[in-house]
Amino acid sequence: MNIDPVIFKAYDIRGVFPETINAEVAYKIAQAYVKFLNPKTVVVGRDVRLSGIEILAALKQGLLDHGVDVIDIGMVTTDTMYFGVVHTGADGGLMVTASHNPKEYNGLKLVRAKAGPISGDSGIYEIRDIAVAGYQHKAEAAGQARELDVFEPYIAKVLSVIDLAKIKPCKIVANLNFGAIGRNVKAVAEKLGLDMVWLNEQPNGEFPKGRPDPLIPANRDETIALIKSSGADFGVAWDADADRCFFFDETGRFLSGYFTTAVLAEYLIKRYGPGEILVDSKLNWATEEAVKNLGGTTAVTKTGHSFYKEKMIRDQAIFGGEVSAHYFFKDFYFLDNGLIPFLLILEMFSGAGKKMSEIYQPLFEKYFAIEETNFKVKNVGEVVAAFKARYADGKVSELDGVAVEYPEWRFSVRGSNTEPIIRLNMEARSLAEKEKRQAELVEFLQSFAS
Repeated sequence: MNIDPVIFKAYDIRGVFPETINAEVAYKIAQAYVKFLNPKTVVVGRDVRLSGIEILAALKQGLLDHGVDVIDIGMVTTDTMYFGVVHTGADGGLMVTASHNPKEYNGLKLVRAKAGPISGDSGIYEIRDIAVAGYQHKAEAAGQARELDVFEPYIAKVLSVIDLAKIKPCKIVANLNFGAIGRNVKAVAEKLGLDMVWLNEQPNGEFPKGRPDPLIPANRDETIALIKSSGADFGVAWDADADRCFFFDETGRFLSGYFTTAVLAEYLIKRYGPGEILVDSKLNWATEEAVKNLGGTTAVTKTGHSFYKEKMIRDQAIFGGEVSAHYFFKDFYFLDNGLIPFLLILEMFSGAGKKMSEIYQPLFEKYFAIEETNFKVKNVGEVVAAFKARYADGKVSELDGVAVEYPEWRFSVRGSNTEPIIRLNMEARSLAEKEKRQAELVEFLQSFAS
């Protein structure tokens, strides 16, 4: 079977099962990964997807045939796989997951020693070329496989980032989206004495309510309704592999990854002192200004969890956050983690003496941002170039698509890594300016609609 090179993305591998990703493809990718990285021991895990069992078995076989030892940590969250690599001292790790994609998708997230990321800038495309070329090797001595449960040390690690004595009893709605995080959340909730109201708590790779992605507004409705009906203090939701974490206040209002980045950045700068915080090229004023007021610095970073991690490690940054709700922590090997944001927000909330809505309200009153809006277009490159030309009188950045800043508003347009889609983000310093510029940008984008 020929491998479709399109499944190799800028920060992971993603395809449809069994058409473009299946056991045969997984085996070849595992062999190419070993050829590229030359590891002696590799940690493997999978999310809840039904196809993950078959793909993981083939992945393991590809590693073992190449003479590599395999540590299988089972069905876990993606950040648990990262932890497993560091905890065992392995030379790399492979996670079978398609994150928030629909059930028919599957894929891989790849790391090296210390769970260091492998992105399009640091190896994914080299692995692609090796696999597509048909590389295959069978060592004289096959590798050895063993199973390992890293649950207890993982829970100890994430709890170490907060002061358990500061946590106050509270009621929280938790939407697990049928993913693998239930065991982890239940353990910390029991340890902290939380009153949890569960939603979609049983792992189910069929994803019976559709795509497990809280960024889709319609997917928030049942979480919001349950927060209101239960009288919860706040709500939290995760995507299927649980490396992204989303919050709601006690009124059911969705709290964007943009504002949560600002809240966590301020909290962590106060804890650790001035340092570097990584911010998204899409929306960043709220975080930049909060960090600057506390004597810290910010660095604008290209979208993508692998790119963030590479820069976190390179700069030894304290924290980083994406609009998409990926959060990265110095205290977690400079990697992203989906459970630590929940614990930090819980600790902050416990000590604030305020409702969650009151903590976030100053941000809603000062920064007026749209939710990321997607447009199908005929030619992504043409659209990005057109925006650059039209708004050349602003402060232009081409780090990731085009971002343009003016004193009272700013926007970014960037192409999707997987589809002929332009993603628009915009923020302004007043509601009137936001509405004016949003209409202007949307009208211009619609002229390029496919």
